[in-house]
Amino acid sequence: MAGTAPAAGPEPMPSYAQLVRRGWGSALAAARDCGDCGWGLARRGLAEHAHLAPPELLLLALCALGWTALRALVTSRLFRPLAKRCRLHPRDAAKMPESAWKFVFYLGAWSYSAYLLLGTDYPFFHDPPSVFYDWKPGMAVPWDISAVYLLQGSFYGHSIYATIYMDAWRKDSVVMLVHHVVTLALIVSSYAFRYHNVGVLVLFLHDISDVLLEFTKLNVYFKSRGGARRRLHELAADLGCACFCVSWFWFRLYWFPLKVLYATWHCSLRSVPDIPFYFFFNALLLALTLMNLYWFLYILAFAAKVLTGQMRELSDVRDYDSAADTSSPEPCKDEKPLRNGLVKYKRC
Repeated sequence: MAGTAPAAGPEPMPSYAQLVRRGWGSALAAARDCGDCGWGLARRGLAEHAHLAPPELLLLALCALGWTALRALVTSRLFRPLAKRCRLHPRDAAKMPESAWKFVFYLGAWSYSAYLLLGTDYPFFHDPPSVFYDWKPGMAVPWDISAVYLLQGSFYGHSIYATIYMDAWRKDSVVMLVHHVVTLALIVSSYAFRYHNVGVLVLFLHDISDVLLEFTKLNVYFKSRGGARRRLHELAADLGCACFCVSWFWFRLYWFPLKVLYATWHCSLRSVPDIPFYFFFNALLLALTLMNLYWFLYILAFAAKVLTGQMRELSDVRDYDSAADTSSPEPCKDEKPLRNGLVKYKRC
């Protein structure tokens, strides 16, 4: 069983209507043709197509522990001293290490994915259906893609722990935790089933928004450093915020469904008619799409507050200590501790 490439050139990117019509038709046809889709088929599929050695899982776990230790080290030795030296507001100084850590990682991870997709011979970005051309069970994973999987998989393993014990607790933290679990499941299972080509494309389309989000938050924290207004940071925060909003829609809600979902939902069955775990992987990718839509509602809420004048300063609407709550000079007795020493202020 192997994927086949069409004789013609790259297929044009579909519209949303074509995605739904063709994808839904392919899924229904796959369901009708599946005579044995129970646990027996799942067990056989795992035995025949999953290729993941115990040493690889051990290396993934060790790297996840390494990310956690490295974050604790750079937070205590670099980010917190930097916040103190720059005389950030205590509330901003508490948040800054988390954003700095994520900004550095996502910038490096996205830059490397961009290099693979745009600076090498890999055609996956310009021709997404090609992610399944020449697919074979147990095929070798190129070392440069293996590096992406090791770094990203271990980082999301670390992020599950970090969301609970290291990050500031926000209104969407439970959804964020689910997102990390789904992403880790996609990374590990797509590597095991050798769907690594589409995995690199998924990571590339998602990481850029995180880069811009953390860049914006860092400039928000630094624009009042030392008690003075910093126009350069204020301008960078406004520009980063605008780029973040546009990138979220363009990369996650436009390119992601029309490139990735179209390739996995429809084109995969053309290249590999009996592709294993078709419904499992597409269900996880659809869950990722729904979470992208969920967070887009926060973006719309943020835009509405800015346009209606309800928000005079940029702030993360997911935070419990948003700009709307900072007018209270003192916390009341009902304040609740959050991660990183943050507190939720309630009006008394």
